[in-house]
Amino acid sequence: MKNTLITLSALFLISQAFGQNPRARDLGIPLDGQPGPLNAITDVSGVTVGHTTLISGDGKLEVGNGPVRTGVTAVLPRGKKYDPVFAGWYSLNGNGEMTGTTWMEESGFLEGPVMITNTHSVGVVRDAVVEWQFKNNVYDPLPDEPDVFWALPVVAETYDGDLNDINGFHVTREHAFSALDNAKTGPVEEGGVGGGTGMICHAFKGGIGTSSRQLEVGGTTYTIGVLVQANYGNRRTFTIAGVPVGREITDLMPVMDPLRAEEDRGSIIVIVATDAPLLPHQLKRLARRVPIGISRLGGYASNGSGDIFIAFSTANPGAASREEDQQVRMIPNDKMSGLFEATAQATEESILNALVAAETMTGKNNTTIYELPEQRVIEILKKYNRIAE
Repeated sequence: MKNTLITLSALFLISQAFGQNPRARDLGIPLDGQPGPLNAITDVSGVTVGHTTLISGDGKLEVGNGPVRTGVTAVLPRGKKYDPVFAGWYSLNGNGEMTGTTWMEESGFLEGPVMITNTHSVGVVRDAVVEWQFKNNVYDPLPDEPDVFWALPVVAETYDGDLNDINGFHVTREHAFSALDNAKTGPVEEGGVGGGTGMICHAFKGGIGTSSRQLEVGGTTYTIGVLVQANYGNRRTFTIAGVPVGREITDLMPVMDPLRAEEDRGSIIVIVATDAPLLPHQLKRLARRVPIGISRLGGYASNGSGDIFIAFSTANPGAASREEDQQVRMIPNDKMSGLFEATAQATEESILNALVAAETMTGKNNTTIYELPEQRVIEILKKYNRIAE
């Protein structure tokens, strides 16, 4: 075990030397569960992810001109194909937004992509998705009214106004189109990209992170994939593998202009995908396990945090047929505990991957948010005997 941990730490140093982006596991952080081949939400077959990242300008804020540090992320359950998936959602703390959830709760289906952006760009992204679905025929008209099309897109947000000219409204329909058009399978870019470009997590640079778990249920192997947009938490409670890392790293605090005390605010959006056959009420149960993963890192859903989660299943294709009765599969509730555990594990690792991938960023009014100092984290975990010397 000691040699394995040393090897993992060494892999982190090697990845830095060759210019590769390390992930949390490369640091040797002890993480439970078996990840999929990519350790990403795209390990769930058919799921695609796309980003549009907007970075321009420096220095003093000029509303409408920048600096710009924002973007859009798109997650498509079945790629560019209209075949609604069973879904459920859960709000741990509602100081945030996820559109489209009223109809999703009522119908049990997610009928399009899940988009994530900044707080003040939800509207333009939502409208863009409607237009994109119509132009790309990613919809199913009513049988007796073939010209009727309507959509209630799911768009979520976190606030990037500390780094970004959020009131300059720099995200456009074209940026949402780009994220959707460029969504693909395979490895997912992490850190300060897409909707996560201007985000802050535990007073370090945050953003997009992803992870996955594979497990056997009733003799069949299933995958849980998670993608987060992490913009929550304070330094004081930040914990890794049970170690109070935030209390150990008291420097590298956000540099604000004008200087102000750290505020316990922010949000996190979490998307959970699975190929396990689950019905909407079971997917809501899955979404309710996301906070367990967040809490392992010291998150506790403060008053100012919008902590909103959605879970969907790619099983049961064709279940949303408008005309034909359907027979669908579901895992018994009594066999769901492993899926709950996997969701918590993948959520925790996704947040860590966002932190490890993100790089120091300076934005509006020279506000600077520092990246997680990975080598120091390794030494702290060694100090507490969580990584062997």
